Amino acid sequence: MRGYFVVLITTPEHKGQEIADYIIENKLGACVNVVPRVNSVYWWKGNIEKDSEALLVVKTSAEKLKELIERVKEVHPYTVPEIIALPIVAGNEDYLSWIDDSLS
Repeated sequence: MRGYFVVLITTPEHKGQEIADYIIENKLGACVNVVPRVNSVYWWKGNIEKDSEALLVVKTSAEKLKELIERVKEVHPYTVPEIIALPIVAGNEDYLSWIDDSLS
C-alpha cells in the first residue's frame, strides 16, 4: 500500500530555501513549500523563546520519510529541529502518483 506524508520543518529564516533545495535535489521530497516567516513561541531550556522562522511544508512518500528525517537533521542548524510528519489519509490520486514519479 502506498503511503504519503506532509512533513513540517521549521528553520531559521535565512536557511529555509537552502534546506528546501537540499530536500528536492536529493529526492527526499517531491515538493517543498517555503513559508518565509512564521512567528514561533516555544519552551527551550526552561525559558520561553520567540523567533521568526521559515516553515517548510514537504510532500513525500512513506518510503522516503525516514531518510528525509535523518538527512535533514544532518544539515539543520538546530540542536533539536522540528520535523513532524502528518499522514495523508486521502488526496488527488493524480497528485499522489506524481509524488511517486518525482521521487523515483
